[in-house]
Amino acid sequence: MTSSVFDCERLLFTPATPNQDAIPVIFAFPNEYTVGITSLGYQVVWATLAMREDLQVSRLFTDIREQLPRHSELLGFSMSWELDYVNIFNLLESLEIPIRANSRNQNHPLIFGGGPVLTANPEPYAEFFDVILLGDGENLLGDFIDTYKKVRNADRETQLKTLAQVPGIYIPSLYVIEYITPDGEIKSINPISAEIPPIIQKQTYRGNTLSASTVVTEKAAWENIYMVEVVRSCPEMCRFCLASYLTLPFRTASLENSLIPGIERGLKVTNRLGLLGASVTQHPEFTELLDYISQPKYDDVRLSVASVRTNTVTVKLAETLAKRDTRSLTIAVESGSEKVRKIVNKKLHNDEIIQAAINAKAGGLSSLKLYGMVGIPGEEAEDVDATVKMMEGVRKAAPGLRLTLGCSTFVPKSHTPFQWFGVNKQAEKRLHLLQKYLKPQGMEFRPESYNWSIIQALLSRGDRRLSPLLELTRDFGDSLGSYKRAFKQLKGKVPDLDFYVHSNWSTEQILPWNHLQGPLPQSTLIKHLAEATNLELNHK
Repeated sequence: MTSSVFDCERLLFTPATPNQDAIPVIFAFPNEYTVGITSLGYQVVWATLAMREDLQVSRLFTDIREQLPRHSELLGFSMSWELDYVNIFNLLESLEIPIRANSRNQNHPLIFGGGPVLTANPEPYAEFFDVILLGDGENLLGDFIDTYKKVRNADRETQLKTLAQVPGIYIPSLYVIEYITPDGEIKSINPISAEIPPIIQKQTYRGNTLSASTVVTEKAAWENIYMVEVVRSCPEMCRFCLASYLTLPFRTASLENSLIPGIERGLKVTNRLGLLGASVTQHPEFTELLDYISQPKYDDVRLSVASVRTNTVTVKLAETLAKRDTRSLTIAVESGSEKVRKIVNKKLHNDEIIQAAINAKAGGLSSLKLYGMVGIPGEEAEDVDATVKMMEGVRKAAPGLRLTLGCSTFVPKSHTPFQWFGVNKQAEKRLHLLQKYLKPQGMEFRPESYNWSIIQALLSRGDRRLSPLLELTRDFGDSLGSYKRAFKQLKGKVPDLDFYVHSNWSTEQILPWNHLQGPLPQSTLIKHLAEATNLELNHK
């Protein structure tokens, strides 16, 4: 089974032959192979490591693994989904490695982690990692390996203290967190000694050659897809959006030096192309990119595009996609209420949403998926009615176009202006209302589970006190009920669920990630928050 899965891979890079003294590294994705190999981040980091002759790299997934070294020195996890912590525990135990960093010794590998979940807020998972890489891997990964090589034969303490000096490398065990009370707010976050940096700066890659797939396989969740990163971050800066705020500034791949050579390389081995990015159509040369993909020599190419900005949906875009075997397009509208969109800084009008639907239909697409959200700070019941009216307007303007509204609950995310807001307890009711009004009209409504949003909020605003909770929930199962049960068991030792999930926090409060600096300083986020709050007050 194992070898046959790896045999299906077509590599777009040449792995190095490890030298005699190569460092044995395991690079893991804490989920099944089909999921992990579809992650562009995982692919790129694996290839970057595998192209170094000073490393001997083996891959590990929850269902399959390559031949693992007997004594690995480094074991890395790429973390893309919060609940994968359970799989990290299982994989560590299967390798006979203690789950908690403070129980490991010189004979265990250093456990490092990176990826979107850990860059956003590593604190709930901090006790389980020796080393956390914050931000873009392009330069950080090499800095990490090169520094480790210098202290490869030193004791663990020296290794960690040396690695802590590298910008973007966070060593959780070298920071002490004090609380006002065991179940109260954070009092202070300090390094254990003066030589350890008090603030760790997330790393930002500023080049214009962005990522592309390093492997294509039929066993991926998106079969045989070759992915190209067109843009990184998003210039829109919706105030709740982690994908924009955490990854600023907005960067675009060079058409001549990155995108076209990348696409040509990929289309030699497959005819499925995925264009990735939070706002792909905002690439300044997106029209030229479409022209390039529209050449007759690529007539058999199947193209998928990540979410596109609503007012960039032209008939030409829809025609190109329809011709390239795409039936549907996804746009994020957040809400049908102009007021709510203003509060979140979504620069969009209802007539632009309607025009996008008309253009999609005219270009030959058969369905349009809109993404919305309920429970946004400042939202009232009438704003939910406005979303229903907007959907009715779209249906009327483009009859025959299949409409889907995917809808989630607002979840506060670190490093965004809305990190101080809690989850609105009315959100669940509002999801039910949308279902009630849209379903009878033949529109598909796909709500994200409200309970999952609660768990997400807990993990996205959590601090280190959650580690015993995560160990308990592992045994109880991953339902919201099991988290509540764990909170009950830890009463008095950790704040309650409400504190993490539903409370509005004060801008004076020390946040769990105060010592981890994102792209924008706290003062700027507070300014953006004030702009949103003023808009909300003006509407009352």
